[in-house]
Amino acid sequence: MSALNTSVPVAVIGAGAMGAGIAQVAASAGHRVWLYDNRPGAAAQAIEGIGKQLDKRVANGKLAASAREACLAALVPADNLEQLADAGLVIEAIIENLEIKQALLRQLEALCAPECILASNTSSISITRLGAGMQRPERLVGMHFFNPAPVMQLVEVIQGLASDANVVATVLATAQAWGKKPVLARSTPGFIVNRVARPFYAESLRLLQEGAADCASLDALLREAGGFAMGAFELTDLIGHDVNYAVTCSVFDAYYQDMRFQPSQIQKELVDAGHFGRKSGRGFYDYRDGAVRPQPLTLDSTTPVPQVIVEGDTGLLQPLLERLTDHEIKISQRAGRGLLRVGEATVALSDGRLASQRSADEGLSNLVLLDLALDYRSCRRLAISWSATTSPQAVDQVVALLAKAGIAVTALRDSPALCVLRTVAMLANEAADALLQGVASAADIDLAMRAGVNYPCGPLAWADRLGAATLVRVLDHLQGAYGEERYRPSLQLRRQLAEGVPFHE
Repeated sequence: MSALNTSVPVAVIGAGAMGAGIAQVAASAGHRVWLYDNRPGAAAQAIEGIGKQLDKRVANGKLAASAREACLAALVPADNLEQLADAGLVIEAIIENLEIKQALLRQLEALCAPECILASNTSSISITRLGAGMQRPERLVGMHFFNPAPVMQLVEVIQGLASDANVVATVLATAQAWGKKPVLARSTPGFIVNRVARPFYAESLRLLQEGAADCASLDALLREAGGFAMGAFELTDLIGHDVNYAVTCSVFDAYYQDMRFQPSQIQKELVDAGHFGRKSGRGFYDYRDGAVRPQPLTLDSTTPVPQVIVEGDTGLLQPLLERLTDHEIKISQRAGRGLLRVGEATVALSDGRLASQRSADEGLSNLVLLDLALDYRSCRRLAISWSATTSPQAVDQVVALLAKAGIAVTALRDSPALCVLRTVAMLANEAADALLQGVASAADIDLAMRAGVNYPCGPLAWADRLGAATLVRVLDHLQGAYGEERYRPSLQLRRQLAEGVPFHE
């Protein structure tokens, strides 16, 4: 199915930041675009704002003046809904309210031609439910842009139960013609991104609530070890806690209070206090004038760097050993079970157990556990934790070793799967469950998380790198430590393990 021809007019309803952004995208692609808002003058004001944004791009040499003129000439403020009657595609970007959206869609259905495609930019409301009150729900699809729409590449195209396959295909092709990266998803709570991303916030919130570390340290670990653009506390402050908490509650309720999506009492307290993040001046961090940003806690050691004895195959830690070698740290090998001996310390990658539990289970003295990193060759920080019986000298020796290789070390209170490992494991688990339930393809799930929330790696691609066996083991240990269904491994992960196949060929 081909994209809509640029001769087909497009209408956007709602002249807020999202609606204006969508209108700019469609106009820049060559369509005549009507922008309507029920607030008098709002559409014209939004077009004026678009012009100012385009002026900045022209001044910075990022946009030709002719492209600016063409875009603005294509944007037309509409005074009433009747002016949208000739549109071939109408995208609503109004308030997230089911009844109000349904009433608007019924109006549009009566007003527009039968072949006109109706799309909703909803981020959380079921497309199937939105279409339930229509005479022809097959013409309705979801077209979920991400803010700011002119910049963000992802568009989730949502297929409701009644959505016509040809209509969906046309919208996918149109989004691609507009320079976006469209993905196809079934109409399920949270679609792809707002569902799969929940653990990114939830695991940091839980670690904070349990006193494992402070906000700045946990954020730094997700950035400097995990490769994420922002940590969970920075990101929720940017999104707004009122918005982020509401989405979490919506997904939690939609999945019948499945504990994987349980909201956080810490975040609720911020919402109750009106501390919504950057927009209110306070969130997890203080953004008021004169406020000093807290820094992550970093361990220091003046202990001489000991040699490293590698016992057996260390698997995912092999790139770290290569980095140590590059920094002229002596490494010797002997048979064993995948451990490192660093002075007095026994060092291992976390497998999801508490350090004290693993020390007791395996009879390992002076055990120090390492967190996961996206790339041990280039990471700037790692988390460690250790058992209750580990000596201070052993901890110092591990800190000194990592510091010698240019890696800052942050200590976490002994916690199952530390920080990055548990976050990645839960992201991969949720993505696997979305795949299991036919929400989207593996390729589209990974593309959505990279293009929509800027993850350094798709969660299913990360699962392939770690291996299903590692993920199932980590999740089983997390579930055992907490005794909660929240950490149950997805059947899809167990299936990948049993069949021995990756998510991506």
